[in-house]
Amino acid sequence: MSEQADVVIIGAGTAGLSALREVQRATRKVLLINDGHWGTTCAAVGCMPSKALIEAANAFHARHKLSAFGVSGAEALQVDIPAVLKRVRGLRDDFVKGPKGVPGKLGSRAISGRARLDGPGRVVVETGDQAGRMIEARAVILAPGSRPVVPKPWQTFGERILTTDTLFELPDLPRRIAVVGMGAIGVEMAQALSRLGVEVAGFDAQERIAGISDPDVDAALQAALSSEFPLHLGGSAELAAEGDAIRVTSGDAGSLADAVLAAMGRRPNIENLGLETLDVALNDKGMPDVDPNTLQIGALPVWLAGDGNGHLALLHEAADEGHIAGRNAISDSPRAHCRRTELSIVFSDPGVARVGRRLADLDPQDTAIGSADFSSQARARTAEKAQGVLRVYAQKDTGRLTGAEMCVPAAEHMAHVLALAMERELTVQEMLAMPFYHPVLEEGLRSALRDLAGQVEGTGGSDLSDCPALNIAALE
Repeated sequence: MSEQADVVIIGAGTAGLSALREVQRATRKVLLINDGHWGTTCAAVGCMPSKALIEAANAFHARHKLSAFGVSGAEALQVDIPAVLKRVRGLRDDFVKGPKGVPGKLGSRAISGRARLDGPGRVVVETGDQAGRMIEARAVILAPGSRPVVPKPWQTFGERILTTDTLFELPDLPRRIAVVGMGAIGVEMAQALSRLGVEVAGFDAQERIAGISDPDVDAALQAALSSEFPLHLGGSAELAAEGDAIRVTSGDAGSLADAVLAAMGRRPNIENLGLETLDVALNDKGMPDVDPNTLQIGALPVWLAGDGNGHLALLHEAADEGHIAGRNAISDSPRAHCRRTELSIVFSDPGVARVGRRLADLDPQDTAIGSADFSSQARARTAEKAQGVLRVYAQKDTGRLTGAEMCVPAAEHMAHVLALAMERELTVQEMLAMPFYHPVLEEGLRSALRDLAGQVEGTGGSDLSDCPALNIAALE
């Protein structure tokens, strides 16, 4: 006999927990089913432990700049890698306490097991002590998450193939690591590992890295990274055993490594989820069409949110998607929700960020570009961080900001300022009318905006806005 529920949520990651929060506003007849550890990808193996490692790496790397500030003795500094990794795990364990405590709060409404669909409103669960547990629900939210991509031939190298799921569990770091995949995670980890003293080589099949499409920004990032470790781009990486090491080659380039970090993205966990029982078309990757504004699959009472839908594997996107799916699952009439301005950040040094639309996605005939070179930016020079470039895009006829790509100091903060501006549909002139303190890195943003203003119709002249009329005849 089947059980009954208003809503079943499959997956207890960021999207699943966000959906749970919304669903519980309307009903307690909700079941949360999770296969594996109870903890979000971000807190357990993603953004949080990686940032802890990056902060340690940057702190140690700062010794190279101390002499420029008149500080001596940097050559005596050493890094204790096991202590660094122990701190990373300690912070990680604290970050995952919340998600790991969910089963205790939900009690019997939390189920540890593997779930699959058996039609739009039926879920079959395999648990440790029960096979084929059947649940019927008015709505089902799928939030199965994702896993690192590891090519099948590489699996013969066993534990020498690392991912962010395993890297932070190491008691110590190998002497040589090849990082394959120079997306956000690959760039962050390659630089951090190099700064901790690991011999690193970076590989990617693409010519550009970190998701950047603007050639000027990409050139600045590659210049910064290649000063710290070699980059081999534009060819697929091939692995071969060579004694106790792994030979990684790409075209004529290659290096020996004791381990390889696979950083080629993440794959949605949709296998064996039962999507084929929904009687909807699936693409060549086994993915159904999902409305990005409702997260609904067709007209079915089924929603697919978070990393599992292959949209953008970012925590804030997963949280928003869980929110949307949760609200719609308890609604009699699902509603489309506007998505936020796209924002992605790579926590390298200098930082990398994309806001709004990429240069590659804009119409060159209608797009004006403003640039700022940070190699001479005053505040950056005082901090020994003067490098990188910022590029801001706007519509030529209206001056409305449409996107930005950057490789600059404090990119994470600059990106949020620009995201706010784009979310509010501000123009170049409206941005320039805002205050810019001195001396701050954001003055570099103002330089880019001023460069942009000279290419946009109806702008130029004073940064200040004209005062509105007082409507007092004696004073006008």
